[in-house]
Amino acid sequence: MLRTETINTEHFFKSALENLKINENRQKLLKSIALFIAKQMQQNKKVNLNYICTHNSRRSQIAQVWSNYAANYFKFSEVKSFSGGTEVTALYRNTVKTLQEVGFTFQIVEFSHQNPVYAINYKNGINPIIGFSKLYDDDHNKKPFIAITTCDSADEKCPFIPEAIERFHLPFNDPKTFDNTLYQSEKYLETNKQIAGEIHFIFKTINSII
Repeated sequence: MLRTETINTEHFFKSALENLKINENRQKLLKSIALFIAKQMQQNKKVNLNYICTHNSRRSQIAQVWSNYAANYFKFSEVKSFSGGTEVTALYRNTVKTLQEVGFTFQIVEFSHQNPVYAINYKNGINPIIGFSKLYDDDHNKKPFIAITTCDSADEKCPFIPEAIERFHLPFNDPKTFDNTLYQSEKYLETNKQIAGEIHFIFKTINSII
């Protein structure tokens, strides 16, 4: 069923965590990511998170947006979030749509038929999030960074990443499977919610440590 209403971003972020269902191994993984980030912060280091997926079009983009949102929500000014891929495609239109449904606004700042650059904003946001498909080592992505891969192919085929001070594999199901089906909007929103919930879990855990 097509959803047309816009959901409050903060409410979605909170409910995503409240309704999050993860197994013990997944929880350990999320906590290990949080612990590493917290240790970097405790050493007064700036933290750059780079979410990496093959095409940098869906899951890694959603993770970048929620990670930026979470850093602002918890007032972690030293944490910056980016995304990249092993190939350049585009920030896919269904990715844009599912984020718009939960209150993010998109403005094209550099037009391109193949790969437009967006300024992504949200209520109480300080600076816009810049969204476009790029390689993980693009100049836009600050270095050094913590690499967080979000899809299976990225884990299996990801090249050596010398800029990464640490690497975690946090896979999510690809909503691309449901493109052009009746379940498209629903499945993208499910992925959106899982990523929001797990990012919230990570940042809330960091907040409890530092």
